[in-house]
Amino acid sequence: MTSKSCYVYIQLPGLFTPVTCGKFEREILRDGGAVGRFVYGKSYRSRLDAVPIDPYHLPLAKEQYETVKLGGIFGALRDASPDAWGRRIIENFQGRTDLDEMDYLLLAPEDRVGALSFGRGQSPPAPVQRFNRILQLAELRSAAETLGSISAGEPVPLQIQQLADPGSSLGGARPKNVVEDDTGLWIAKFPQRGDRWNYAVVEAGMTTLAARCGIRVPEIRVELVSGGYILLVRRFDRERTPKGYRRHRFVSAPTVLDAEDAISERTNWSYLLLADELQRWSLQPAADKVELFRRVVFNALISNTDDHPRNHALVAPGKDCRLAPAYDLTPTPSHSIELRSLALECGVFGRMARRDNLLSGAARFGLDRQAASAIIDHLYQVVAGGWTAEVRRHGATEQDCIAIAPAFTYAGFEYPTPPDS
Repeated sequence: MTSKSCYVYIQLPGLFTPVTCGKFEREILRDGGAVGRFVYGKSYRSRLDAVPIDPYHLPLAKEQYETVKLGGIFGALRDASPDAWGRRIIENFQGRTDLDEMDYLLLAPEDRVGALSFGRGQSPPAPVQRFNRILQLAELRSAAETLGSISAGEPVPLQIQQLADPGSSLGGARPKNVVEDDTGLWIAKFPQRGDRWNYAVVEAGMTTLAARCGIRVPEIRVELVSGGYILLVRRFDRERTPKGYRRHRFVSAPTVLDAEDAISERTNWSYLLLADELQRWSLQPAADKVELFRRVVFNALISNTDDHPRNHALVAPGKDCRLAPAYDLTPTPSHSIELRSLALECGVFGRMARRDNLLSGAARFGLDRQAASAIIDHLYQVVAGGWTAEVRRHGATEQDCIAIAPAFTYAGFEYPTPPDS
């Protein structure tokens, strides 16, 4: 058996430098599995401003916690680990593909999502405040294209390393980088070879369409750079101040639901369970549950089948959490008019994206059938009548609209679900 350990640091509400909150150890077992152990430091527990990194799975106490889920990584720690694109960049820079979860935690850049960071030293290092600028978008796009074609083990040019390193940790499989302007930090999402439509303008259109449906979304803008469109999404886990950036705690839906990432392990992948959890996690549970219902309906109406748990989260600017703004809203065109399914269960008929299934779970969101029906009717009208104008407003071509048109308000949404489904 082998083990690795590191210290966990947190930037507390109102502070601008991190403090050490505990120690994490991950042990590889003889059977190939892994167990993670976490303990809060005594000095951290004695702080009057201390907050738990997860109030329900890692409450602030002196005991040692253990987990075998997520490969021995506690959900709150996994949230701060890079996802697919960030991992690919780390592997390229290290020239290795045999990195483990502890390596990804330690090697990710310090502008990772949320308020946690990790290191070998008992005291946290000084925070790094270095970000690429929006003026560098053309260079960053070129760097992303270069990195996309480099296999792990191949040398990465120094100039590409300098451009790609900041911000490589933030989620998803598509190329991205964190950039800064005078107003704060943005996630820049770049085009990718093989894209079937203009992803930047389509996601921008879905974001503003969601806002018209009464859904909270981050600020976005689209930039045309070197003949290609780049989507900029305002980071909602950072707050720019004259003294520096405040880092807000971030908790993903898988952590809230105590769920695994693998699609083969879909236990707890449920909007209904997430609504239940908002009752105890959220500062304003009633409002957040209705907001979540709107998002479920919206995802069904635009055929967003990429609504997996990591595309939902809570954020805590202070000591308390709220449902984070909606992000990664993308349509998935399908020519099926009979049945489409979301990634999470949304009613008594499971994941079926149909009106009667959404209504069947309305009570879990604090809604009666009449109120839920009114929300569905309103969103249906906005989406059906507005999606084209929204994506065209951000720069979509007629070909883009043709490509994504089958995603919207499909006929099967209104089909009754058989009782034996």
